[in-house]
Amino acid sequence: MTVTGDTVILHQELAYADVLPVSFRRLPEPLDPVNAATITERNLRLLLASAALDEHGHHEKSSDDSPHAADLLRIDLKVNLLLDLVGALLAATQSRPSPVPARFNPHGIVWEASGEVPPAGAYGLVEIHLRDCLVQPLALAGTVADEPAEHHVHVRFDPLPEPVADQLERLVFRRHRRQVAGGRTQRRV
Repeated sequence: MTVTGDTVILHQELAYADVLPVSFRRLPEPLDPVNAATITERNLRLLLASAALDEHGHHEKSSDDSPHAADLLRIDLKVNLLLDLVGALLAATQSRPSPVPARFNPHGIVWEASGEVPPAGAYGLVEIHLRDCLVQPLALAGTVADEPAEHHVHVRFDPLPEPVADQLERLVFRRHRRQVAGGRTQRRV
């Protein structure tokens, strides 16, 4: 794992870095095809929902001079406020793991374990809660890679189905793009 300025790298590719609720649930054996298909569908819906929320989340000054541009911006702000409130209510009613620093991409994840550290070679599901307003976590199967150092857990994911891997790469890229843009804005100020 490498961090260079605004860029976070994991397994020689861009990685999503944030403080998120992450947990590891051990499984006695790899997922059967039916459960794997169900998890794949849920992950794809979750990543698409996250992408839709990302689109709604940015308020740039509109270059549109139409008479309805200001009204649309106000409605967009109200919808985002409503989503934030619903997310806060959902987060308060669900038990989630404590947020921890984590970095992940379609190949794997590294996070700081706040509790028991799974042993190297353990197989299971890593559950990543991407947003408070999304009820279900992103669930990715994999194997704990190395002996953890200083309570860091490194899991290499099983190969992801192409649609999920593609959406996860897009999530990572959108996050990277926002971090780079944020860094430029801070340097100008």
